[in-house]
Amino acid sequence: MLHPTNWRKASYSGPNNGCVEVGRVGDGAAVRDTKDRSLGYFTADRQQWQAFLDAVKTDRFE
Repeated sequence: MLHPTNWRKASYSGPNNGCVEVGRVGDGAAVRDTKDRSLGYFTADRQQWQAFLDAVKTDRFE
């Protein structure tokens, strides 16, 4: 099993904001809660992650 590497915190994070970190895992991504990393993380393959990013960029979650 691959373990996530290169964790990066969201650029819009602030001291009182809920935020996430994204790491690389294989050719996909892993996501975890910055405030409680002990909860673990979930993963998405390349196609799932790209679909999520496309949805965010086109405001489909608004």
